[in-house]
Order: sequence, then structure tokens, then C-alpha cells
Amino acid sequence: MLDHDILTIEEVARYLRVSERTIYDWAHRGTIPCGKIGTTWRFRRTEIEAWVDSRLGPRASSGQTEFTGLAGALVPERILLTHASNKAEVLETLLDCLAQSDAVTDPAELRREMLKRERIMSTGMGHGLGVPHVRLPSVRKLVMAMAVNDRDIAGYDALDDSPVRVVCMMAARDDQHTQYLRALAAVSAVLRDPGRNKAILAAPDGAAVRAILLGASSDEAASTT
Repeated sequence: MLDHDILTIEEVARYLRVSERTIYDWAHRGTIPCGKIGTTWRFRRTEIEAWVDSRLGPRASSGQTEFTGLAGALVPERILLTHASNKAEVLETLLDCLAQSDAVTDPAELRREMLKRERIMSTGMGHGLGVPHVRLPSVRKLVMAMAVNDRDIAGYDALDDSPVRVVCMMAARDDQHTQYLRALAAVSAVLRDPGRNKAILAAPDGAAVRAILLGASSDEAASTT
């Protein structure tokens, strides 16, 4: 079991039951979510678990998908078309947006913990996506805010070195581990699709972005029935 937040190559190798060399190669190629602290590879536990869940997690039945369950977490008014020039600006915009949600009872704690985690390791997951995320007891339920920026966001280091244009900020209650991981995996899966990624960047408003995200999950569910 993974019992702390930041993991080493050795710990990830034991968890995934592969060699340390394999983890090193995956990290070097950007296959697995990770980052460097100095010259040493480090891994966030939540991102490794989400990465595994996105590949091995079971499909929901009866046409229901992870994103269908997120319809209430990602509402149109929290999907913003932004003009931010750097990472700090877009993070502050999303924090202000989440602070308006009744699910967030302590906006100051949310801001402090979100930025603290981001300083430890960038949440640029690749494919043009950043996913700052945190779980806190002061958050009542899973809640999300998304920024679709009209330019590359300066200073948002991604695992694959691609420019980040979409940032999805996610907060959940500290006991919502499964929902949190599935939300992270679902957002990442949609943005990995080049066609949907392009459509999101060209969407005219938040409602259109949400329709693309929810429609993507509906299409995947239909293909498995």
C-alpha cells in the first residue's frame, strides 16, 4: 500500500510490481505522471493511483461513466474561457471560482493547500492539461473548476513538455478517495484524445466545453454496450 504522498522510483516499482528500470524508463519518456525535485524523480501517490485507475479501472455498467457522475461537480459557470498569461494567474482565477461554491467551506485553506501542493510538484500531466487537486475535510463534496486558456500558460511545466492550455482544478472531501481518482482519470482521458482536445480549445463557451466532456463519456459508454 502507498501510505505517503510523495513516492520514489523504488516505491512505485513495488506498487506496480515492475522493475525499477521500467519505472525509470516510463518517467524519462513521460509515460507515467512524475516530476523531478532537483535531479531525482518523484511521484505523487494520487496521480499514480489515478494513472493506474485510468488503465485498469472497471467500466461502469448500464451506460453510466465516471463523467456522468461528475455532471454536478463541473457546472457551466465554473468552466471559464480565460486570457491568463502565466500559471499563477490561472490558478488564482480558478481558486476564486471554486471559493464561490457552497461545497468549499474554507476558501483560505483551499488556496493554501492547493498552492502548497503545486509548489512541491507541478500538476502538468501532459497532453496540454494541468490538474491541480487536493482533498480536504473542509470541502463538502467533489467540486471542479476548469480554465480553457486562449494561449499557452507560461510556467506550467508539463511531464511531456507540451504547452498547457487547459487547467482543471479539483477539490474533494478527504474521504472521497475513489471519486477523486476517477475524476482525475476521466478528465485526463478526454484531453488525451486529440480531436476532443482540439474541440475544447475551440469551444465558444463553458456550456460547449461541458457538452464535449460529457458527450465523450457517453460515446465511450455506448461503444461498450
